[in-house]
Order: sequence, then structure tokens, then C-alpha cells
Amino acid sequence: MNQPLAYVHPGAKIAKNVVIEPFTTIHNDVVIGEGTWIGSNVTIMEGARIGKNCSIFPGAVISAIPQDKKFDDEDTITVIGDNTTIRECVTINRGTSDRMKTVIGKNCWIMAYCHIAHDCIVGDHCIFSNNSTLAGHINVGDYVVLAGMTAIQQFCSIGKHAFVTGGSLVRKDVPPFVKGGREPLSYVGINSIGLRRRGFSTDKIREIQDIYRILYQRNYNNSQAVTIIEAEMQATAERDEILEFIKNSQRGVMKGYFSSN
Repeated sequence: MNQPLAYVHPGAKIAKNVVIEPFTTIHNDVVIGEGTWIGSNVTIMEGARIGKNCSIFPGAVISAIPQDKKFDDEDTITVIGDNTTIRECVTINRGTSDRMKTVIGKNCWIMAYCHIAHDCIVGDHCIFSNNSTLAGHINVGDYVVLAGMTAIQQFCSIGKHAFVTGGSLVRKDVPPFVKGGREPLSYVGINSIGLRRRGFSTDKIREIQDIYRILYQRNYNNSQAVTIIEAEMQATAERDEILEFIKNSQRGVMKGYFSSN
């Protein structure tokens, strides 16, 4: 495990078969699970809880203190789920007193130069492409894909199975199962390709499309659309997921696309 040119604090808890490459620094109060590989020049700071079979590439900094002037050295953590890959120069900050932790789920793929700020909660099977940036206190559901250079404003939420196109500025909540694109970010359809890849049936995809037609294409406000969806659409897990997301949105959901013509 230990390379002579790596530094591992005696207080870190490292599983026996973890590989740590030269010039990496691992601080006190760090836990790393079995089968994880830590590349060269990685810095893992206090409060990191890294799962099994993860890969962390050179230049990454995990669990640095938050970039938040209100932070008062609270005892907070960063949690990285099993089988997650963190590519070169990714930065992930630990939590503040708001949530006490920053969490990345299992089986995620965080590409080079991404930044995930304090108190973000990211689900399982997410893919963040190069240079995607999450400000603080963001919620991201399972199977979310962010294309390159996506920037998400603090306190936003991204629903399960959503896809956000490259270079997007996300200022509002993005509901489940949809694609967000254009500027300002708008609904551009459901994520049908992603849903098919994950085993959603044609009928289920059509059901989701029908729900979003009511929300985005019939000129209702959100409250009217929710009432109609509840009255007209059969109760299913997907319908209820969408309705709960809209009802619980704190920043408001992104708008539909309206042509200037």
C-alpha cells in the first residue's frame, strides 16, 4: 500500500489493499475502503470517507474546507460512494453546519476539473463531464448527466434521470426525466435516450412525455398543471416523482422554451 514518497497520517484508516501512488498526501481522520486506487499528487484532507473500489486521479483535492466565509471549523465530512471515479484535478469540499457533509453517491463518474462545493448531495450513477461546477447546497438525483462546463447555482435541485446540455447555466430546478438546454435554461424534451438505456419501456416514456406536455406545452401555470396532472394522469411512481419535485421546488422549476417568433 504505502509508497515511500507518499505521506499517510497515522490517524488515517486505510484498507489493506488500497493503492496509494507517490507524492500523495492523506491527512488525519480519513477513511478509505478496500480496492481503492489513489493516483499521484492527490490530496485527501480531514473528514474524507471514501468507499470501496474508487479511483482518484492525479491532482484531485478531496474534503478541503468549504469556500464559505461563514465556515467556523465545524467537524464536517465528505462522503464518496463505492465504485466512483474522480478524474484529474477535481475538487470536492466538505460540508458546513447546514448539512454537516458533502456526499457523492455510488458508481459516479466525475470528470476532470469538476468542482463540487460544500453541502452538495449527489445521487448514484451520476456523470459530470469536464469543468462542471456545483455551488453549495445543491441536490442532484440518481442517473443525472451534466455535459461539459455546466454551472449550477447554489440551492438548486436536479431531478433523477435529467440531462443538462454543455455550457448551461442552471439557475432554476431541473425536474426529473427531462433535458435542459438553451439560454436561459429551458425544457427541451424528456431524456428519452437515457431512459431507454436504463430500461424504461416505450409506454413509460410516453407517460412521462404526456405529463410534461401538460406542464410545459399547454400554457398552464405550475399550480394549474399540477392539479390537472393529478386529476388526469394515473398515479405511478414516475408521476408522483415529478409532482413531488415540482411541489417541493425552492427555486422554482425551469421554464418551457418559448420562441420569439
